[in-house]
This record gives sequence, structure tokens and C-alpha cells, in this order.
Amino acid sequence: MLKSIGNVDTEGQFWFNLIWLAAYFVVLICMSGFGVHRLLMVVLYAIHHKEKPQPRGKWEEMPVVTVQLPMYNERYVVEGLLKKVTAIDYPKDKLEIQILDDSTDDTWELCKQQVEHYSKQGFDIKCLHRTDRTGYKAGALEQANKTARGEFLLILDADFRPEPDILRVVMPYFTDEKVALVQTRWGHINRRKNMLTRLQSVFLDGHFALEQLCRNRSGRFFTFNGTAGVWRKCAIADSGGWQHDTITEDMDLSYRAQIKGWRFVYLNDYVTPAELPEDIDGFKTQQHRWTKGCIQVCLKMLLPIWRARIPLKVKLEASTHMTCNFSYLGLILLCVLVMPICTGIVRPSGVWSWDSPRMLLLTFTLFFFATVSVCMFYVLAEYIVRPKRWWVVFFLLIPLMALGVGMAVNNSKAVLEALFGKSVVFERTPKFGESAQISLAVDQRAKGYKALKSVFLPVLELLFGVFFLLVEVGTLYYGLTQNLMGLVNFILMSPFLGFFYTGASSLWRVIHGMLRRRRASVAVS
Repeated sequence: MLKSIGNVDTEGQFWFNLIWLAAYFVVLICMSGFGVHRLLMVVLYAIHHKEKPQPRGKWEEMPVVTVQLPMYNERYVVEGLLKKVTAIDYPKDKLEIQILDDSTDDTWELCKQQVEHYSKQGFDIKCLHRTDRTGYKAGALEQANKTARGEFLLILDADFRPEPDILRVVMPYFTDEKVALVQTRWGHINRRKNMLTRLQSVFLDGHFALEQLCRNRSGRFFTFNGTAGVWRKCAIADSGGWQHDTITEDMDLSYRAQIKGWRFVYLNDYVTPAELPEDIDGFKTQQHRWTKGCIQVCLKMLLPIWRARIPLKVKLEASTHMTCNFSYLGLILLCVLVMPICTGIVRPSGVWSWDSPRMLLLTFTLFFFATVSVCMFYVLAEYIVRPKRWWVVFFLLIPLMALGVGMAVNNSKAVLEALFGKSVVFERTPKFGESAQISLAVDQRAKGYKALKSVFLPVLELLFGVFFLLVEVGTLYYGLTQNLMGLVNFILMSPFLGFFYTGASSLWRVIHGMLRRRRASVAVS
């Protein structure tokens, strides 16, 4: 009887181990697939990096261009933006400036003052103020297009600082009547502000210097980044106009336009500087919006992409782009699955034991595609962007990976909100611009922006940090006692640091905000 019970327990444990390990490796293989995509970008860059786009001709007479500046409560950056826009080297009679202001604070008054100031200098500048934010940025752009004088539209977010020659460089590409969009690469004004801005710059450099470049030059679809690009107005109308059923209207319109046959041009060698979020709240807000919007576009456009008469490579790339944010859910699931494996509660046996050649080959292959290929991707991106100081990225790789893991909770929430159809709300990223150079403390400048209202997510991130710290300790103990040093390598990734950083930083800002408001109320009373 005891033997029978023992056999049942043994068999039950075998199937439990098998199912758990199968789930773990399925998730890891899926995650590795996105690493394969990163490696593909490296290969495509090697093949296509010398194929720079060239304009087909020159304009006999420069066309009218409307500069559209969508903004919402951007008091700290509006003056700096208009100073740069009015310095653009383009005939005044061919340049129209539209300030698309949905503000509810004194930004509206500042805009009126700026319009009066630059109108006296001969600029065709208007401020279109809406009291109803229907459609948010997409709604503002769609309404503005009805009165825009220009055949072409230069769209700039409030924190961007265009160079004077931007239109002189971009407009010749539109002599090809099939070109709908010319996108410039984002630069980073405050790259060196702190560790967070440094890491963000590496993330964005990977997207712009590699992904966008390789997609465009290899004949795949790439998407407008919402700013620092020029659109042909008739292409927007032909593609269905700006639609606001997603919060990444730029990505949505891009796919609709390219399915219709319009061509896009990406200028990797031309940079338009912009501001990066300087605190974790701003970064989380931005990432939440981008992640949620990407999944919304995926739900809307994935089937139309596969139904369209376009090459298979284009369909596969677009599908990867639209589904990549599901990896955050995979990362959370991996967090749950990895603990009993790394601590020896669940372990393979026989020919698939941890020290067997088969398992070593499998784990090394998955580790390479899930981690090493991603590191190669960002190292190459920094080499492209900063060829003289590209090697600095090696010191940032571990915190870069930690931050990516630490954002999993925040971005998984965004994915779930999109999947379950939570209402579309556009939350802007805090922008401070040149106000950082005058006597305004960060806390004072931040008053115009909403901090995180709930401590739930930061606390959850901290709990994940504690969980992973225990996993790291358990992995170290199990690896050393069982002579499985391969498992000990897991601690080098230090995901608990990422969760601790995102959770503690946000929680501190919430507590600090509460204390500040309490001090203010006491002072008033």
C-alpha cells in the first residue's frame, strides 16, 4: 500500500514537473522570439545601412507648409517651441503656424500673447483653442486640418525643438507624389540629466537608429512617431483621416496609409531634439500610453494587415511590431514560473536534467536570443548614434535590462486595459523645457502635472522586488549546493533591482506629494 501511494506521488510529481517546465519553456521561447527580431534588425542593418534615401527632384516653387503644434497645459515649453518654429528657414508667405491648444490652465493666455507677438513680425500664426477635448490629440489635428492652408503638415509636440533647416531638408522628398510622410530621428536634449534619461535615450536610440531605419530601407512598414515629421495632407484624408479610437493615432494612421500604397521616408541622419521624462512618473505615464495604444492598434489593424495585398515580410514585421508589448505579460508569467525552477522545487530529470548536454544547449540558445541578442541590438544602436562614445553603453546594459523588467507591471496593466476595452484616456507626459534653467524647483514645476494617484502599482512592484530577491537567494543556494553554476548566472540579471527601483521611486513621489500638500494646507490654515 505504501509502495502504491509512493508510486502515485512520484508519478504525480513527474507530471507536475513536466507541465510546469513545459509552460516555462513555452513562455521563454515566445520571449526569445522577440529577441530573434532584435537580431534580425542587426542583420538588416548590416545589409541596408548604406542605402540612404535620396530626393527625386527639387521644387520649382516651395509649397505651403502648415506647422501644427498640439498642446495641452504646456506652459513651460510653449515659448521655447515657438521661438524655434519661427526660426525655421522657410519663406514666411509659405509658412503657416497653428497652435492647437486644448489647455485648461493659463497656457491659453500665453498662446494668445505669443500669437500677437509673432503676428506683428509678419508670421501667419493662429491659435485654435478647444474647450472640448474630444479625440484628444487626434481630434485636435483632424479639426485643424479643415482650415490648414498648407499642402503639407509639419507636426511637432510641445517639447520638440526643430532645427532651422528642417523643411529645407525634408521637403525635396515630397517631389515624389507617392511619398506621404517624411519622419526625422528624435534627439534627446536632456540625455545626461540623470540615470533614467540616459537609459531612456538608449531605449529610444534602439527604436530610431535601428528599427525605424531597417524597416524603411528593407521595404517593410514603419510608423510615424507622432511628431518631428511632415505629412502630405491629402494622404491623411485618403487614408481615412485622424481617428481617435486608439491613443496612438500616429501608429494607426501609418498602417492605414501604407496599406493604401503611400510611401514613407525615414531620415536617420537628420535629428530633431526633444525632451525626455526626467522622473519615473513621467516615464511610466509615457510608457503606459504607448503600450496601451500599441495593443489597441493591434486589435484594430492586425487582420487588415494580413488581408492586405502586401509582401509576407511586411505582414510579419508589422505583426511583430504590434504584438511586441504582449511580452510584458509574458515577463510577469515568467516571474511566476521561474521561482520553483530556480530554487529546485521543480526540476527536470534524466536526459533533460540541468547538467545534460541537451538542456545546456537549449538553455544557452534561449538565453542568447532572449538576452544577448537584445544587448547586441542596443550596442549597435549606440554605435550608430554616438560613434565616438558608443562603448559607454556597456556600463548601462545591466541597469537597462533591470529597468525593462521593472516596467513589466506598469506596462502589463496597459496591455490588459487595452484587451478589456477600458476607455481611451490620453495622459500627457510632463514637459518642462527651458524652465529647468530658471529658478523653479522640480516640485514647483510639477504642480501642473498629475502624479500617480494610487499606491497600488508601486506597492505591487515592490512586492515583485521582494519576490525576486527571495528567488535570487534561493537560486544562489540551490545552484551552489547542487553544483549547478549555470543557474547562479541568473542573479546577474538582477530583475529585483528593476522592480525595487520603479516601485520605490513612484512610492516616494506619492508620499512626497502627500507631505507637500499637507504642509501647504497647514500653511494656509
